[in-house]
Amino acid sequence: MARIPEGELERLKAEVSVERLAESQGIVLERRGQDRVGLCPFHDDHEPSLVITPAKNLWHCLGACQAGGSVVDWVMRAEGVSFRHAVELLQADYQPTSSPKTLGKRSTVQKLPTALEASAEDERLAGQVIEYYHESLLQSPEALAYLEKRGIASSEAIAKFKLGFANRTLGYRLPAKNRREGAAIRGALQRIGLLRPSGHEHFNGSLVIPIFGEDGQVTEVYGRKITPGLREGTPLHLYLPGPHRGIWNRSALKTSKEIILCESLIDALTFWCAGYRNVTTSYGVEGFTKDHLAAFKQYETERVLIAYDRDAAGDAAAEKLSKQLQTEGLDCYRIQFAKGMDANEYALEVRPASKSLGIAIRSALWLGKGSAKPITTTATAPMAPSAESIANDAVVPAPASVPPSLPSKPPVGAPSRPGPAEWGREERRETEPNPSLAAVLVAAEEAGEGKRSRPMRWLRGCRRRSCRRRRGRWSRRGFTATRS
Repeated sequence: MARIPEGELERLKAEVSVERLAESQGIVLERRGQDRVGLCPFHDDHEPSLVITPAKNLWHCLGACQAGGSVVDWVMRAEGVSFRHAVELLQADYQPTSSPKTLGKRSTVQKLPTALEASAEDERLAGQVIEYYHESLLQSPEALAYLEKRGIASSEAIAKFKLGFANRTLGYRLPAKNRREGAAIRGALQRIGLLRPSGHEHFNGSLVIPIFGEDGQVTEVYGRKITPGLREGTPLHLYLPGPHRGIWNRSALKTSKEIILCESLIDALTFWCAGYRNVTTSYGVEGFTKDHLAAFKQYETERVLIAYDRDAAGDAAAEKLSKQLQTEGLDCYRIQFAKGMDANEYALEVRPASKSLGIAIRSALWLGKGSAKPITTTATAPMAPSAESIANDAVVPAPASVPPSLPSKPPVGAPSRPGPAEWGREERRETEPNPSLAAVLVAAEEAGEGKRSRPMRWLRGCRRRSCRRRRGRWSRRGFTATRS
């Protein structure tokens, strides 16, 4: 279950007056010093035993029930609801409806405005749930922090792909199941797969990523558990029951003949937020469906860059898929990350993601026969980095080509070149890669099966020039000077 932020709880406890709630429910209070006393509504009270302390906004019963606490505890007792539901009521400007005679009795009358239409068809109902989850994510610091942690906290991506968060509050917005309207809505949600037969939300505690069809209807939903403290064996990845349907980011296939195909939606979002918008995803290593192949044929896709995880399962699935796609007439490349990594882990390890993923794309392994077809994918509009990422990330230069050698003599009229002391500082800025770049280029070299790629040749050349000027040697650990 999603945790309610401590700050939000403290705000409600401070802003909503227990005294005003008691008086609005017909309880007569008398002043006794700094406290207010009255008959406790939660048991058969004949002498005032309810004590409310306005200064602390707390209440306590000195009689038979011995109840007490904050404003949240009062609503739980008064309305007969859970802690989470009481918080939801307070956040929705709770207006008490109970009288002293009915306080504490559980009611099936809906207390929060419904988020869904009972008469809506299943497809429309699914869209309304996705919209509710989307609004929940925008108000959830926990879910937004998870997106930031995974490097995909792009407001543009959140809005475009309707990312959401299932925080177990949908049920509070539905009529009770013993009401006709509530039974109808819950039955429809169970048919769709958004509610389980037990009545619990299928994606409870999950980041929710929907997949839409060409008509805008929800065809599939993916959920990634993000709440801590899950029981051992709890699945982290969820889909709707039944076969997978639909293509995520179908618009990419309409605008590009070259497509990056990821193994998971989180990996695909990683590429998209880094500026590589021509990306879609399978539903796992065995999740390339007939819908994917039909869409590739419909939009005349020419090349597929397979960006599955760099592990045994991902390698085997990529090889199997490449043979299938080549049989259908599509060219295939294999994007290879560092061993054991997926696209998201790689992008987080080597920043900025737009540069590191670009190197991985340019170093992709050609899987076809004959000469390799040129890769055309480039970053278009990477996500704006946060202030924290700007402070922590090292700037990785993009070694697209071998830089020209410095002339031995400056051109006529040009300012004189810096002296040896300045050479050292300039060379450190221009030629010393940070450890992240070194790791990227080494991985790129390994991906080329021992053949040095263009980025690796560029790095070797920079190192040789640096050694000649600075009297030292290079290793994978960096530059070691032999003479100051």
